Amino acid sequence: MGYPRHMLRSVAVLALDQVAAFELGVLAEVFGTDRTADGFPAYRFHVCSPNGDPVRTASGFQLVPHADLAPLEDADLVAVPAHNQRDAPDAVLDALRRADARGAHVLSVCSGAFLLGAAGLLDGRDCTTHWRHVDELQRLHPLARVQCNSLYVSDGRLLTSAGTAAGIDACLHLVRQEHGSATATRLARRMVVPPHRDGGQSQYVEAPIPRAPEAPTLEPVLEWLMGHLDRPVTVDDLAARAGMAPRTFARRFRAETGTTPHDWLTNQRVLLARRLLEETRLSVEAVADQVGFGDAAALRHHFTRRVGATPHTYRTTFRDRSHAV
Repeated sequence: MGYPRHMLRSVAVLALDQVAAFELGVLAEVFGTDRTADGFPAYRFHVCSPNGDPVRTASGFQLVPHADLAPLEDADLVAVPAHNQRDAPDAVLDALRRADARGAHVLSVCSGAFLLGAAGLLDGRDCTTHWRHVDELQRLHPLARVQCNSLYVSDGRLLTSAGTAAGIDACLHLVRQEHGSATATRLARRMVVPPHRDGGQSQYVEAPIPRAPEAPTLEPVLEWLMGHLDRPVTVDDLAARAGMAPRTFARRFRAETGTTPHDWLTNQRVLLARRLLEETRLSVEAVADQVGFGDAAALRHHFTRRVGATPHTYRTTFRDRSHAV
């Protein structure tokens, strides 16, 4: 069965030393596994390295690529799995630039985005990477528009994804775009993964135990507030406790914490709600009461805006069933 010319037919995956085995495996599973007998599209699939030399994975074993960098010159998709490197040899960066310039799809998984950045492909474009690396990616490539809460980001034919399994989401998105929803959904079922995941990667960011920040003037007030998140409080209440006029308190609060009292308090309540949803069997209504949102509707509103998932979805994904009380 033939496919229209615009559809993916060839895929070249770049593998350098310290390539992440799982992320490379994701690309091989989606594009390098022959499922034509079941009616799926076929791809010419190559794993490539400079000079075609073996590379050592981050897991310690070696793999032998199919080819050198030649397949990157005409592949419909050039994919970069996660690597520890923040740069690459000129030959690699030049090959990535040529792929982008001729209109190929260019996809990165997790920290693979750093190699796209080193090639200049992220400048002026929307992109993402693993939540642990977004600040570094933005610092190294200030012209990039790094999205910190996205599982994957599509900007034209540039597709970047967050950590590890988000690479599956990005690959399925590309399959859906090029071959249609039916094919992407069938492939997801075959791989036993959801065709599409709701929410962003904020729900996967570690939720630290809330604590007061370093705020010399306001530390006593913030320490008190951390122990009374369940209480309704106003800026006037906090200003009185600090012995300041409300406007003075608001200015001092922003100077010492970098945000407003309302935003800081909401964030602390959401962090505490995450812990309670993970570690207890309290109802959503009870969690809302304990963290000071008052009712489940208010909790759902603020939680979903900041975490990218509803409290129910978050609990289903992350609750520790061995310790929940």
